[in-house]
Amino acid sequence: MAGRGKKRRFGRIRKLASGRYQARYLGPDGVDRPAPHTFATKGEADDWLAERQSEVRRGDWVDPDVGAVNFEEYALRWIKDRRLSPTTEELYRRNLRLHILPTFEDLDLDEITPPIVRAWRSERLDTTGADSTVAKCYRLLKAIMETAVDDELIRRNPCRIKGAGQENPDERPTATVAQVDALADLLGPRWRLMVYIGAYGPARPEEQAALRRPDVSLEPLGLWIRSAEPELNTGRRVPGDTKSRAGKRFIVLPAFMEKGVKRHLAWYAEKKPDGLIFVGEMGAPFRRSTFGRKWRKARAKVGLPDGFRFYDLRHTGHTLSTQSGATLKDTMVRAGQSSEKAAMIYQHSNLERQQEVADGIDDRVRAARTRAASKADEQSSGTQRARDA
Repeated sequence: MAGRGKKRRFGRIRKLASGRYQARYLGPDGVDRPAPHTFATKGEADDWLAERQSEVRRGDWVDPDVGAVNFEEYALRWIKDRRLSPTTEELYRRNLRLHILPTFEDLDLDEITPPIVRAWRSERLDTTGADSTVAKCYRLLKAIMETAVDDELIRRNPCRIKGAGQENPDERPTATVAQVDALADLLGPRWRLMVYIGAYGPARPEEQAALRRPDVSLEPLGLWIRSAEPELNTGRRVPGDTKSRAGKRFIVLPAFMEKGVKRHLAWYAEKKPDGLIFVGEMGAPFRRSTFGRKWRKARAKVGLPDGFRFYDLRHTGHTLSTQSGATLKDTMVRAGQSSEKAAMIYQHSNLERQQEVADGIDDRVRAARTRAASKADEQSSGTQRARDA
């Protein structure tokens, strides 16, 4: 606080007719700037000026008018400037519309404070009950505000809740070999191969949607994954690259799938040389909504939980490959996964090793089927003996 009787060197304080005090100062940009509100005492006004003077000296001063940018406008421009994949952009816009904008759309960037962010997150957790969704939305909000800091529109990111962006999903269920076979039977011959590729390939649904005849190899038995065609909520297919560079790969398939691959190519794949491998009953690219209805019915009959997704079939293949002695790198190559932490530059999984992994999966699937058949025979024999007795 300036000493009594000393001339002020930074800013000015004026007592208003109301008895309150107004403070103003000359900013580094040469503009005379008043405080955003008046003060009850001269000491409070003096303290406010001292804070502004410290910011100027440290080089932390930010034009208070710069942050007066509408959040909604900035967030939408942020998404557009990122040049995201169609599916990621769709997800961001959906989370923004449903969970973030209802609270922040009318606020300027500099009006968003840590207490407002905390209250928003708490309200979302109470309303949705979906911790994973709230974590995704928090990460999106934090990323947008961090860019606003980089753009020097605000001084500090208001998203400061430790661990709020972390997801702790429940462990995904794993289907047994018998359950995978049952799903394939219930979905019918047209979709049987898709189920087995999803489980024992494993290829992502959007990767299977892009498969064409030239992508299928019979010697060695396998698939070339070169692209992906995810389907947006609007029903539009978006041809593009795989999820990551590691997604472009050759998947060696277990030998027991050879007959199914040949049969599918002969009966269901498009007949033209570059025809799609999976098409609907009318010959058009299959729709996620149509297949989804069939999937939910089959899933219920097999006894898998409601949250079990087609994507979760991959866990069956991962489990069998690990039990067959596959390394983490083998599994990553097979699944098309990339991770800086698990890159393991000095470990390689070549075609010969992938063939060994596929053979291990083949052995385990055949063994599981044999055990299931033996158990069924024993039950049948026991029933017959009881009838004879």
